[in-house]
Amino acid sequence: MRMSTRNDLTIYDGAAARWWSDDIRWVRTLRNLVPGRFAFFDRHVTWEGKRVLDLGCAGGFMAEPMTRRGAEVTGLDPAEEAIRAARDHAASEGLDIAYAVGVGEALPFEPARFDIVVCVDVLEHVADRAQVLSEVARVLAPGGVFLFDTIARNRLAALLTVRLAEDVLGLLPRGTHDPDLFISPKTLKAELRAAGLEPGPFSGLGPRGITRRGDLTFGPVPVQSVQYMGIATKPG
Repeated sequence: MRMSTRNDLTIYDGAAARWWSDDIRWVRTLRNLVPGRFAFFDRHVTWEGKRVLDLGCAGGFMAEPMTRRGAEVTGLDPAEEAIRAARDHAASEGLDIAYAVGVGEALPFEPARFDIVVCVDVLEHVADRAQVLSEVARVLAPGGVFLFDTIARNRLAALLTVRLAEDVLGLLPRGTHDPDLFISPKTLKAELRAAGLEPGPFSGLGPRGITRRGDLTFGPVPVQSVQYMGIATKPG
């Protein structure tokens, strides 16, 4: 799968020093997605005592609430500065999270290491999605669960997430996404099955409100035509 100058992943290191400061609008947007994801994920898994990999963890927005839910969390991301910010913030909060630098195409873990793999805001950025999904299946224990979100591949999703969110509203930095890397739910389900994972429920993820600062809040929505999330399981 080709990469593009539009698929700019340097933004995560560039914002790492202020990741938890709440003063960068697009980082606040990423943080505001977290409650909406858990509104769906919490319906399908229990976290207490589970071994969880947060794949593409960036500065730790998902890892910390999973840890507070009682999970044993490992965070992995290729952005070294983001990992440093995640470690520092977890330490300041007294949270025990194992963070490491690495990529999804070559996970540095033994087979069946995790009960749950969480992968949000990642699949539309990776160099080799089939290899990432294969690695996810490898490190999941039998009966383990894969939780994810990504962006649908169609003209509407490209218009809203790239032209509007990046180029007009500035909700994300320009160049964050390449629409050629977006994935339809139908395609992703086929790729999950090819990797040895059985797709479960999917849900749309979209705006549900607005804060006093003018930032969007997010949650599950009925349509999957722009952003969507889902689960898949590894047969036991």
